Amino acid sequence: MDGGLGAYGERLAAAHLAERGYRILERNWRAVPGRDGVRGEADIVAEHDGLVVVVEVKTRSGTGYGHPFESITPQKTARLHRLAAAWARAHGRDPRLIRVDAVAVVVRPGTAPSLEVLLQLQ
Repeated sequence: MDGGLGAYGERLAAAHLAERGYRILERNWRAVPGRDGVRGEADIVAEHDGLVVVVEVKTRSGTGYGHPFESITPQKTARLHRLAAAWARAHGRDPRLIRVDAVAVVVRPGTAPSLEVLLQLQ
């Protein structure tokens, strides 16, 4: 897995979303802290059903420490929404037409990876 487990999970998630009609716009978009007012990186930015979708990808090699979605705290969700608004501002898009989703990827040796999409993080 070139780039590590996280990068592998992001590639799987982008392909999974594309197969479901998401149009991938950017991968690993970084906010400019001084300009955008928020720090961080959007794993995937896509369009789906007329909305821009910022997607957080969480990849794990198992669930021994919990499901990947469990690592998305309310604070992380709030930061993702701020990051989505920053992306919208930077690209001349309406921030009211942005959704934040998440993809959980579990990669266990000897089995096919499992992917789960969580729509509209609140």
